[in-house]
Amino acid sequence: MHPLNTPITDALAAASQADTALFCTPGHKRGQSIPPSTQQLMGAQAYRIDLPDLPGFNLYEPDGVVAAAQAQAAKTFEADQTWFLVNGSTVGVIASILATCGPGDKIILPRNVHTSAISGLILSGAHPVFIYPEYDPQWDLAHCITPQSVAQALRRYPETKAVLMVSPTYHGVVGDVGSIAQLAHQHGIPLIVDEAHGAHFGFHPDLPPSALSLGADLVVQSTHKTLSALTQASMLHQRSGIVNAARVRSALQMLQTSSPSNLLIASLEGACYQILTQGSELLAQILALAHKARANIVSIAGLKILQHPQYPTPGFYDLDSTRLTVDVSALGLDGFTADEICTEQFGVIAELPTLRHLTFLLSLGNTSKDLERLFYALAHLSQHSPSTQSFTYLTAGLKTEPTQPICPALSPRNAYFAPRIMMPIAQTIGHISAETLCPYPPGIPITLPGEVITEMAIAYLQQTLAAGGLITGCTDSTLQQIQVVAKNL
Repeated sequence: MHPLNTPITDALAAASQADTALFCTPGHKRGQSIPPSTQQLMGAQAYRIDLPDLPGFNLYEPDGVVAAAQAQAAKTFEADQTWFLVNGSTVGVIASILATCGPGDKIILPRNVHTSAISGLILSGAHPVFIYPEYDPQWDLAHCITPQSVAQALRRYPETKAVLMVSPTYHGVVGDVGSIAQLAHQHGIPLIVDEAHGAHFGFHPDLPPSALSLGADLVVQSTHKTLSALTQASMLHQRSGIVNAARVRSALQMLQTSSPSNLLIASLEGACYQILTQGSELLAQILALAHKARANIVSIAGLKILQHPQYPTPGFYDLDSTRLTVDVSALGLDGFTADEICTEQFGVIAELPTLRHLTFLLSLGNTSKDLERLFYALAHLSQHSPSTQSFTYLTAGLKTEPTQPICPALSPRNAYFAPRIMMPIAQTIGHISAETLCPYPPGIPITLPGEVITEMAIAYLQQTLAAGGLITGCTDSTLQQIQVVAKNL
């Protein structure tokens, strides 16, 4: 059933036209004091609907239009309850960990988890049991964790309170969510899925099914990434049964701003309405563009594109066809250089450059003209590549990592709050990191607080920085020094 209305949008439209004298925040007073340059850029309408807290707009105890819009979202995404997020999926991941784990509790999660999960570990005091994801040596990509690795971790750590997995990955790879959900439920614990890049799943038969439909208990989606919400607008969905909804609400109230933007909230309602009423049609158009893109890219000399697996494997169960991951290493280029050429010479912006790949995201807003520019840029890379030899790159060390689940001796929280010292990077190998050293994007940490720093991790970070990548979380942005725990605790 389609939503009968858009309550948030209607309420904001009415309030923006009301004849009122405002003696409250925000300071621009419905756009009466917009800086000229900002008004020229953005127009006045956005300011007119940037209103103070209105009746029914409370995100924490919704009883009006927000409650109605969230209820409609829950029906749309087949959840029992949905919360709107105005601090991105980051806040949803952290809240999910806080709602399921306390100090000292163990949580199983992939080692290629997003940095937001590490923040959740620090805030909750939970102790991670890391599983290394399936590694694809042909593509140098980490895929998803497997049911087998989760089962092994649960046997070794039966006291675990929750399992968290990432599906899809940044490259569109989907894991065996259903089997992992069954394993978690057999142990009476919830499965949390970071589905930030899969908000469009389940709305077209040629896309993977949603994590909720496969049995996940808490699912975080970046509605702004693949649907039409404004940047920073996301959703957290829950299936009833295992997770205490009151703990989720409490965590979100603690983490989210007390002054949520009405623009973000309204954009979530609009994205929900659009995907429900037009989603199948719009996604069919994008999938057709994606099919054309794949056919064209594989015809360009020196380029490879990540394809659906011939046979699903536990770590690569499915692939989001709208995500195009292109290997440029055979052109003698690293991904950061290729990205710079595409951006500066052709105005083609990739979602994610890495040492070896460029990943392009097709979503509802893309057009055939966008694809023409992409093909032209990639053809230029092929024709003007600097060398016929492949670019030499380091892996992130995933293929040599242990297959056993790893529970670090020092939790991220204890490492974060421990006494720390700065050391020259060459001297830090073997010491416990006090920082999260994380190439961004994609935001997957190479070294975490509480982990022993390895020579391979340092080499990978240095190569990423030298190639033009950005390392976040480090006190010294030049990566000459790293903060380490002053002594083993």
